[in-house]
Amino acid sequence: MPRKSAGRRFAADLSHALSSLFRLTAAPAPRWPIGLRAAIAIAVPIAAMTLAGRADLGFQAATGAFVALYGTHLPVIERARVVPFLAAGLLAAAVLGAVAGPFPIATIAGLAVVPIVAAAAMFAFSVGPPGPLFVVLVYGLSAHIIGSGADAATYVTAVGCGILFASAVSLAPLLLPSRRRVRARPLREVLPGPALSAGARMLLARVALVTLAGIGIGLLLDPDRAYWIVGAAVAVVGVAADRRAAYARGVHRMIGTVLGAALYLLLAPLPIPALWLALLLGVLQFTIELVVVRNYALALVFITPLVLLLTGAATGAVDTVAVATERVVDTLAGAALGALSGVLHAREE
Repeated sequence: MPRKSAGRRFAADLSHALSSLFRLTAAPAPRWPIGLRAAIAIAVPIAAMTLAGRADLGFQAATGAFVALYGTHLPVIERARVVPFLAAGLLAAAVLGAVAGPFPIATIAGLAVVPIVAAAAMFAFSVGPPGPLFVVLVYGLSAHIIGSGADAATYVTAVGCGILFASAVSLAPLLLPSRRRVRARPLREVLPGPALSAGARMLLARVALVTLAGIGIGLLLDPDRAYWIVGAAVAVVGVAADRRAAYARGVHRMIGTVLGAALYLLLAPLPIPALWLALLLGVLQFTIELVVVRNYALALVFITPLVLLLTGAATGAVDTVAVATERVVDTLAGAALGALSGVLHAREE
């Protein structure tokens, strides 16, 4: 009887995950300002450095644009207190990735530590979405880009400038007097902690589990791709301590990435000049922020080509079919790990 009950519960959770692919959840608030800031943060550095004759530095600086995605649920007066910590965390991840990048063993060792430390800090201080994902991604991209031959000091400088610019864009609403008049809570209330609730401890355990398992799979497939597997798994873990959410995010990430890879294959062979590519990445980022809270799979359709195009432009990778195939395989593996780790949560009756 218990086995049948467990089987019915799993079937119900899977049915919910599949049906959620075709639902658009209402956004809790208008998303276009967030999308506009995120688009500016990623597109302007690329366009500016292209006009200066160093498009490569622009694409590297765009790696720092992810800081603009944090604290979007907070009033800007409170976000101003949070962004410096997140900016420092992303810069630290870039530095660690750049230092470890030339050394495969050091890169893997760092990958075993960075996701767990980032998750512990973000869960302990209730940072909220998008959680530790982008710390992992910046570390992995940095190691990958430096391992591909980029100069570490130049790269870290470019990323640092990108982070500073994205931070300024994120806090730009402070220019409006009405935003500055909002009463801000103390920092200890905006980032309560450090304390790990039972749910946060379970999320941290899941991050640790999928990190180590993802590294193991990466070592079997290709150590250079391990960060993508781990990143996909950490993305599925997310910030919600819920079994059903884990299954749904896993399914969404698998389906969204496959469709996103197909879109990448349509875009990558096109001879897009750097200025137009900056605009394209900005449009993709804007679209992502509009839909990510409404349908995660739909967001992944745009996230996948954005990250692949950005990585390819920063490293000079041109084998689009091979890259897309690898990323689909890696994402399927990581998403499956993240979803399966959801069984550690007790199912709510």
